[in-house]
Amino acid sequence: QVQLAESGGGLVQAGGSLRVSCVASGRTFSSFAMGWFRQAPGKEREFVAAITWTGDSTYYADSVKGRYTVSRDNAQNTVHLQMNNLKPEDTAVYYCAAGPAYDGSYAYTERLRYDYWGQGTQVTVSS
Repeated sequence: QVQLAESGGGLVQAGGSLRVSCVASGRTFSSFAMGWFRQAPGKEREFVAAITWTGDSTYYADSVKGRYTVSRDNAQNTVHLQMNNLKPEDTAVYYCAAGPAYDGSYAYTERLRYDYWGQGTQVTVSS
């Protein structure tokens, strides 16, 4: 089992920045690929970003590419999502998720790849 806890959400004006973080406990954090997803009211949960277990590769949704950066610190069991130039449409609950380092069935962008989820942290961007 892996327990995930997000933090760092809040209210920010458009154009501003926030960093959300996710701390993992339980099984060895470094053996997991990590993903970030978000869900806005009335919408499906969507992929935002992902990082491999080594941290060597990252993946982003087109809507956040160039504005968001995902990183991890395996020594601290933590994954971060740095969000810059935020827009009102980025408003959502942000979830971190952990999945196997290797998965032949699902891509990093797919929800089904991830077995463990945090409770989420609210990010609100005002116009």
